[in-house]
Amino acid sequence: MYQALTDQKLIKEIPDGGILTPKGFKCGGIHAGLRYNKLDLGMIVSEAAANCAAVYTTSHFQAAPLVVTQESISSDGVLQAVVVNSACANACTGEQGYKDALRMRALAAEKLGIPETHVAVASTGVIGEFMQMEKIEAGIAKLAVGNDSEHAKDFQTAILTTDLVMKHACYSADIDGLTVSVGGAAKGSGMIHPNMATMLGFLTTDANISSADLTYALQEVTNTTFNQITVDGDTSTNDMVLVMANGAAGNEPLNRDHPEWLIFVELLKESCASLAKQIARDGEGATKLIEISVSGAMSDEEARMIGKQIAGSNLVKTAVYGADANWGRIIGAIGQSQATVNPKTVDISLGDLIMLKEGTPIAFDEEIAREYLMNDKVEIFVDLHLGEGKGMAWGCDLSYDYVKINASYRT
Repeated sequence: MYQALTDQKLIKEIPDGGILTPKGFKCGGIHAGLRYNKLDLGMIVSEAAANCAAVYTTSHFQAAPLVVTQESISSDGVLQAVVVNSACANACTGEQGYKDALRMRALAAEKLGIPETHVAVASTGVIGEFMQMEKIEAGIAKLAVGNDSEHAKDFQTAILTTDLVMKHACYSADIDGLTVSVGGAAKGSGMIHPNMATMLGFLTTDANISSADLTYALQEVTNTTFNQITVDGDTSTNDMVLVMANGAAGNEPLNRDHPEWLIFVELLKESCASLAKQIARDGEGATKLIEISVSGAMSDEEARMIGKQIAGSNLVKTAVYGADANWGRIIGAIGQSQATVNPKTVDISLGDLIMLKEGTPIAFDEEIAREYLMNDKVEIFVDLHLGEGKGMAWGCDLSYDYVKINASYRT
């Protein structure tokens, strides 16, 4: 259904869009001194109180900012601002870390003249270090927000850590005869193996939708986008994806009975999928994006399970990096999955090159396969021929630079 909506051009990509494309939002970023000379403190502000939804890491060690954000959202399901810093994760920092996250929330609320519970807090960076609160306090006081491209760039830059590029996305569609947009910005390149969402993702929409219905849509979309990427198999303490909906588009309230509900869900899905793929492509030391499409599974869930197993295989990742068409490594990954598999019915293709058909090897040109694997994007197709289940997953290759980057992460 969702793909059909996209194919019918009901959903339009806004190539240069992002969190400021939906009406009624501002953002900004500043260098507060948490990092050497890079922007490291950002804020998103909705001109009006916005209904919200969020998903969080399932790690046992949830960072203090996530605890505070959950407390804010649980009060009335409404947010008007998000304050976020890089360089320090404020994770595993005990009672002091919790107090520091509360202080960040209070400082942002005081600056904007809004209730403290209408502010979310997010942090990313090194685990186990305390926040430099004097720098945070001065930075929040100086931070200016606006609605132009430079303010968007400043925010997108301020949230980055080892990322090489900014990540943003935006899609729009007509709902109730009015243009509704969903925009987003994200950070993440390492410690990526989400069990909920991935690193930090912030989405804005001018749709009129309740917090409950927005939460339903986000949870559905997260399972097929952010939860389907992996870079290195490690889940962060700070992962969060948060959406604010301020209703500025003026559409009728969206819910699951609305005739154009699926259009909104697709808007959210396309924005999240774009951000997820950008995160996978920007994996630490990565040179290629790997996209796995699985069909013919017993269920969509089993298809996604197999896709992520392949995307997370270090042997598959290193083979792609080395442009080695060793499809046996794909078989090895599939074989580890808990999904239902019949070895006699499996097809595997690398791009257009069929390598395995109904469990039987197919001769292929090694040089053509090698040339294909030299591309920036490598597609792997698996058909189990067992059912109607379909799913996708995304990952990246594993290069020498991944070890170099993570061997000196704190230095």
